[in-house]
Formats: sequence, C-alpha cells, structure tokens
Amino acid sequence: MDQEDRIALFLDYENLALGARDHHGGRAFDFRPIADALAERGRVVVRRAYADWSYFDEDRRMLTRSHVELIEIPQRMGASRKNAADIKMAVDAVELAFERGYISTFVICTGDSDFTPLVHKLRELNKRVIGVGVEKSTSALLPPACDEFLYYDRLEGVDVLPVRGRRGRPAARSAEPPVGQVDREPVEPDRPPAAEEPARDADALAVLVAQTVAGLQGSSDGEVTASRLKRTLLRKDPTFSESDYGFRTFGELLRHLAGHNVVELAEGPAKGDPEVSLPEHGDQEVAFALLRTVVAELAAAGGPVALSGLKNQLRRARPEFSEKKLGYRSFLQFCKAAATADEVTLAWSAEADDYLLTPRQG
Repeated sequence: MDQEDRIALFLDYENLALGARDHHGGRAFDFRPIADALAERGRVVVRRAYADWSYFDEDRRMLTRSHVELIEIPQRMGASRKNAADIKMAVDAVELAFERGYISTFVICTGDSDFTPLVHKLRELNKRVIGVGVEKSTSALLPPACDEFLYYDRLEGVDVLPVRGRRGRPAARSAEPPVGQVDREPVEPDRPPAAEEPARDADALAVLVAQTVAGLQGSSDGEVTASRLKRTLLRKDPTFSESDYGFRTFGELLRHLAGHNVVELAEGPAKGDPEVSLPEHGDQEVAFALLRTVVAELAAAGGPVALSGLKNQLRRARPEFSEKKLGYRSFLQFCKAAATADEVTLAWSAEADDYLLTPRQG
C-alpha cells in the first residue's frame, strides 16, 4: 500500500451536475464512474464536494453513501455564491497540499477555467493533477493545464443520451421534460449518442505513437518503456485515452501496433511494462526502397529530383505511405535518413531553391 498514490478529490459539484444534466438529455449526475476510475489510479483518502446543497437534495444522499464530505456554500445574493464555492475549494486544496505531504495526486472535478491557476499551483508544489469534467461544458483552457484529464462522458458506466432541442430554461426542466413533448419532437438522424460515436482514427494513433517513441529515443539513451510512453502521451495530450480508439488497456493498444509493425515490443525491466521501440527493419527498409526506386525512375526521365512534390509521387506508387508512421516528423527528415543510409543522395540547390535527390551510384 505504501507505493499506492494517495488521492485527494475535490468536486465543483454545481458545475458537474448541471453540465451532465444539460448535455446528457436530462440524466442525473452519477458519482460512481468517477470513483471507479480513481480506484484504478490509487487510494482516495479525501473526498469533498462543494455546493449549495439545498439545490441538490437527491445528489446529497448519493454522495453521502459514497463517503463524500459535503461542504455547504449557502445561497447569497448575485454571483457571489459561485465565487465563494470556487474560492473555498481552491483554498482547501492548497492548504491540504501543504499540510498532507503524503497526498501525491489531486483530482479537480470541474470544467471551469477559473480553476486553472489552482492546477498550476498544485503542479508547482510537485503534485500530480487529474481533471474531470463534462466534455461540452469544459473550458478548452483547463485540460492542457492538467497532467491527465478525464471526460466524464467517456468514463465506463456513463450512459450518454442524445441531446434534443429544448426551449426556455433547460436547467430547471431538463430532469423531467413535459409529458407528451418527447415523442413529438423529431430526432436528428445524423447525430448519434456520444456513447456510440466511432473510435478515433487508427492511423492518427499510429502516427502519434511512432513520433513519440522516436522523440523519446532521440532525447535520451534510456529505454522507452510502455509506462514512460503513456506518461509522455498524456503530457502531449492530457485527454488521451486508449479507450477512445477501442482498446481496453494500453498494453492491448501496443500489441495492436506491434502487430501492424508500427512498434516493436521486448521484455522490459518490470513485468507488464515492456520496452517499446521502432522497427529497425521491415517498413523502414520498404519505404527506403520505395524512395530509391521512385527517385531513380524520375531522375532517368529528367535529372535530379526536387524534394517538393516527391512525396506525392511516392503515394501514387504506395497510397498508404506515411513517413510519420515510421517516426519521422517530416518528409525531409525521412529523406535525410535515407541519404544517411546511402539509399539516395540529398543536397541543397540554391538555383532550384529546393533540396535535390539523385539515386545512389553503384
């Protein structure tokens, strides 16, 4: 247990509850999916939720059953009530960061960008910060500030209903729409529920992983393990989740990419944490051979081949070609690697204002 992360959970409850009801077809907010997601990440030792609980009577019972401490923010005039909740939650989080050194992770459940300075301060104090928010009510400023950001809508156990057109004041009527109106309202045929949206582009995933592995290999001499790769992907995009691509675990994702020769897996320093590398042979050799062949054909017809437009020529011969899947950040970097491997020659031409390639001799 000593190696488990200790987690402090803070919920800006009004933001979460109203966001869920407004964007999930009136369905009430459920705390259980968040609790389950955090149970996989460590031991939650503090659970606090902030709101004026006179507005959330049923929710209060649900949270109490989940052992969440309810912090009352009484109704005040104007907008001061919301500001008071934000300030109280931020002060409590920073105070806890100083007083409880054993707490390594803070989970801030809100979509409000006003909490971005709190996230920065906690990370400055060497705390890991995980954000949780309803996707359509989360500010674009908040996820990049966190170490990891979980969209409530995508958590296991959250059933998202399609949002239908509503008139008037949806916050007051979303939980129980008027009887008879639901069946008469037309359902938009081209907008499926968020839970049924297709998985993200697998090619984009392959490019992201290959580029990240290449960057890690180039920036240090140490081995690239699966855990290190996952942490780096989250630093690039705190909302990254393998489940968005249809995989249950990160290991399953890596095995899929290894099967498609995007990466290679080897036994790592710890069980269940394999070493990840880019293939030294296979696709790269095929890609170099393709470049050499195309350059030779074009050069035979008209002399040295300009870099501009060459990639399109390669794709005419092999439509699936992508230097990024091989870990190269640009086509020029790929061509430079081919020149280093003595597959082609590459030189800058001031006259052509471009790089020119010629086939290797001999």
